[in-house]
Amino acid sequence: MTTKHIRIIGVPIDYGADRRGVDMGPSAIRYAGLHEKLRQAGHQVLDSGNLKVPVPESRQMKHPKLKFLDEIVQVNQVLARVVAKSVHDGEFPVVLGGDHSIAMGTIAGLLRVRPRLGMIWFDAHGDFNTEETTPSGNVHGMPVAVAAGLSQSALALPFRDHFLDPAKIVYVGVRTLDPDEAEALRQSQATVFSMHEVDRYGMREVMARAMDIVTQGTDGVHLSFDIDALDPLFAPGSGTPYSGGLTDREAHLALELLAEADILTSMEMVEVNPILDEHNRTGELAANLIASALGHRII
Repeated sequence: MTTKHIRIIGVPIDYGADRRGVDMGPSAIRYAGLHEKLRQAGHQVLDSGNLKVPVPESRQMKHPKLKFLDEIVQVNQVLARVVAKSVHDGEFPVVLGGDHSIAMGTIAGLLRVRPRLGMIWFDAHGDFNTEETTPSGNVHGMPVAVAAGLSQSALALPFRDHFLDPAKIVYVGVRTLDPDEAEALRQSQATVFSMHEVDRYGMREVMARAMDIVTQGTDGVHLSFDIDALDPLFAPGSGTPYSGGLTDREAHLALELLAEADILTSMEMVEVNPILDEHNRTGELAANLIASALGHRII
């Protein structure tokens, strides 16, 4: 793997979910030794610290179908600028969440420099709801739909009318979808490798197909990894656990294959919740997965 100038960007936000705690995710991942693991892999590491995010107790929810809309848009506008500058400066941004609503800011920023972006999205969920289909109003269930240009809300403001091509979006590890969300995905050109495909074909084949899709005609590949893609037996510190997920070794293999291909140009790790964790097991796993994606090896 080529040596990278990695820029770590923390986004301690939990406005997008009902359950509190993922705002502490960036600290948990850093505490698990992320910087040293990346340096051992041969990279240069710079840390921008965390973006400033006001606590929810200081704000009032105004939109029940888009909870904390204004606050999430504000944070994502700032994140988009920070990510775009990082890429423009030749860096590899590693964004630490926080809930998955931060993906809107990350992707919007990437698109300003790499308008033909491909994306691999590891998640138990589809995150393909909009303000019209959401059963909860939680924005962390909407970022892919927004990034694909399907939302008419202010969530789309950071994108400046330039969105991801759905045909260059690949999911891995999905195992639960809302009914309207599932229909929207079927109507889209996104590729979904659910746990059925992982079980049936194996992770090596799934990743080979995923990488083929996201590298054809693109100018970069973004990895967005929700820790709940793993089974809660391996990642207990997640706010939205759902059984039947990836094992830790399946996840490591997937990211090791990405590192071998050396196709990633950015990544983010989200939804680590230290309040629900056991002795920072999930924070340590998240740090190790980021290191695997960036070429860390035992020997």
